[in-house]
Amino acid sequence: MTDLRKTVERVAHSIHRRGLTHGRTGNLAVREGDRILVTPTGVSLADVSSTDLSVLDGEGRHLEGPPPTKEAFLHVAVLRARPSAHAIVHTHSVHAAALSCLADLDHDDALPPLTAYYGMRVAPLQVLPYFAPGDKAATRAVQRAATRSHALLLRNHGPVIAGVDLDSALDALEELEHTAQIFFLTSGMRTAPLTTQHLAALQPQPPQEPKA
Repeated sequence: MTDLRKTVERVAHSIHRRGLTHGRTGNLAVREGDRILVTPTGVSLADVSSTDLSVLDGEGRHLEGPPPTKEAFLHVAVLRARPSAHAIVHTHSVHAAALSCLADLDHDDALPPLTAYYGMRVAPLQVLPYFAPGDKAATRAVQRAATRSHALLLRNHGPVIAGVDLDSALDALEELEHTAQIFFLTSGMRTAPLTTQHLAALQPQPPQEPKA
């Protein structure tokens, strides 16, 4: 688990360095076996240390280390809903957070697919209702939404992104933030989002059976 801890530290520092979070906001989680490593409460991602992470069991019970982020239940709910995911990134990145404050969002997919990489790494982006930070009443809604998409947007809050590992979750988070920025830059202009056919062509194709 030592290498995994160092990955959490590296990605946490990278998120802060890239301006994808601020102050002491944002948190990460990774799953290894039946345990979950989570960033601790009250610590800036710039100061996260590999030797000072919270350890939870699969049900979210605190096993060791400092107290976990108060939003640890979000990570546990997403990991429970998505067995193929092993990492979660949650931030309050500016453009994604701004998007979460807009009225009349499509709750099934909050952003049009303006770029190919958004289509490959993020879409669809589901919108969840508003819950106060740390409100465990959000657990059921988060878990239900996570069965349909690895990318969630918490109303008036920010994104929660799952991935097979932390680097892929971070890639998707950056793509979401970039596309949200494009969305605001083009607000009021006519855009040409990718079509359903374009998006389908971006998906991995099953291997072809060899011809006899």
